[in-house]
Amino acid sequence: MAHSAAARTFAGGWSDTGRRIALARQVLTLARRACPPEHRLELVLASDIAAERTGQARVAIDGPDALARLLWPPSPGALGEAYLRGDLDIEGDICTAIDAGQALDLRRLGRGLPLLARLILELRQGDRPAPGLQRRARLSGRRHSRARDLAAVRFHYDVGNDFYALWLDRRLVYSCAYFETPETSLDEAQEAKLDLICRKLGLRPGMRFLDIGCGWGSLVIHAAERYGVEATGITLSDAQSSWATAEIKRRNLDHRALVAIKDYRDLDRLGSFDAVASVGMFEHVGRERLAEYFGAAFSALRPGGLFLNHGIDTTAAGGGFRPRWLRFGDGGFVGRYVFPDGELVTVEDAIGFARRGGFELLDVQSLRPHYALTLRAWVERLEASADRARRLAGEEVYRTWRLYMAAARRGFESGSLDVAQLLLARPGAGGPAALPLRPWWHG
Repeated sequence: MAHSAAARTFAGGWSDTGRRIALARQVLTLARRACPPEHRLELVLASDIAAERTGQARVAIDGPDALARLLWPPSPGALGEAYLRGDLDIEGDICTAIDAGQALDLRRLGRGLPLLARLILELRQGDRPAPGLQRRARLSGRRHSRARDLAAVRFHYDVGNDFYALWLDRRLVYSCAYFETPETSLDEAQEAKLDLICRKLGLRPGMRFLDIGCGWGSLVIHAAERYGVEATGITLSDAQSSWATAEIKRRNLDHRALVAIKDYRDLDRLGSFDAVASVGMFEHVGRERLAEYFGAAFSALRPGGLFLNHGIDTTAAGGGFRPRWLRFGDGGFVGRYVFPDGELVTVEDAIGFARRGGFELLDVQSLRPHYALTLRAWVERLEASADRARRLAGEEVYRTWRLYMAAARRGFESGSLDVAQLLLARPGAGGPAALPLRPWWHG
């Protein structure tokens, strides 16, 4: 009797599994119809893969339960979280998969839409709960307080220097590069960006230079080594500070280069500087703190000194990324898994905050196409080192950065994201800063 009952349960289980697989295949058939035909995307169950990929990309769903979790309840973060969990894999060109996901339009199904809804609801019956993700930002305290900013920065940057070194350039520059042509190497483009900043600031031997949010010290080292300045950098990341300090010592620059762990709100303790830069830190400040941020940079500069602010901006009036599930500052995918508390403003808003802080605006340069090329290079280098990245930082971190950077690249290519360098001056004691008649950095 017991043996017979067990056999019926076993058979019933196989029958239910087969039914759910059939449902999943029907759902995917309809989903493929909702994608525009020009997107060469394969959308399949992982168990159905039997041949080499024929399209530019393939999204392989890890079974009916994974598909059910992806589709219901609908949420802006469902796709990203499904990828991080391993509910789906993206093979080939990840940007093609992102494009197809953005272009998916259920209106293409016409009368097939009610059928899709019924199939999804049926598929949801009996599915297993989603496994939890291990790495998620859980910050506490007042947003953009010193303690919370410290936790947010370390969540993003302290995943390991060796992980970042896999896909950044040899100097570990983690911001938009400056390309001569699309074929320019990442190392050359990042060095060109560092040099552009130094030329815009008019650095020369004997000047005191400050880099706010200096990362691994690339600009500090470049300015001290190539321009002979006394360079100081600040960061909130222990990992970045340790690496930069070791690199400064290795290059015998201890006498004129320093990287310290310090909050931008404590610049008054460092004295006055002839030039200040902030590259890729602006996005972490938060709109409510931008007046304080520009005020801190203004106070750190001597009268007539120059400040270069390099940061990502949104071109959308409401702020944030496109697509919706990759937004800064609203607790979405980026806020939970990449940049906690990050927030974007428009370049017009940034200029407004700078001017109200006392700065004179000298120049605005958009590097939007350069960031698209930078992100393309980063993703390609990360994918080329996928196995090593997984060993160093774990599967979730690898998937997070691969997806985030590929989607950000699309944001810059579509124009929903921008990155701008604002060259600003603190007025002199008797009026506006004394400046040459023409841009001096084009030589």
